[in-house]
Amino acid sequence: MAQLAQTMDQAIKTTTIKTGKYLTFILADEEYGIGILKVKEIIGMMPITSVPRTPDFVKGVINLRGKVIPVIDLRLKFTMASIPYSERTCIIVVEIELESETVLIGIVVDAVSEVLNIQQEEIEDSPSFGTSLDTNYILGMAKMEGGVKILLDIDKVMSTKEIKALKETN
Repeated sequence: MAQLAQTMDQAIKTTTIKTGKYLTFILADEEYGIGILKVKEIIGMMPITSVPRTPDFVKGVINLRGKVIPVIDLRLKFTMASIPYSERTCIIVVEIELESETVLIGIVVDAVSEVLNIQQEEIEDSPSFGTSLDTNYILGMAKMEGGVKILLDIDKVMSTKEIKALKETN
């Protein structure tokens, strides 16, 4: 009985996490979404100070109103081809939960699209790609008129180890 209650609680939690407002953005002609409550700010590209001995997807750090924030290029994190930044390229500053604290990280995206209110009935679970691919960072797939938007669980896009390493850079 306790197991059933726990399963139902998890299902309710998942439903409430998925339903809501999402900031959508473009990466390599695909649209992605992040829960709007995770987004702290959207800023245009600015000088990024590189940090030696970091993975390729870590672009460096920025100084945002006196705060040093690590920046990652989401294209590179997702092993997509790198492209030159354009006037539409921007940095989305997101809040990531790390154990008992919150960390601010900037993610570089090709362009920001819009804020959408996505309902549970528009969201399907992420497809299974077999055991060799880890897709736990995908909350689900939003079926919209223009196609499918991949909803990201930004807390899981980077591993705890990667986030701790980033935190140490600033």
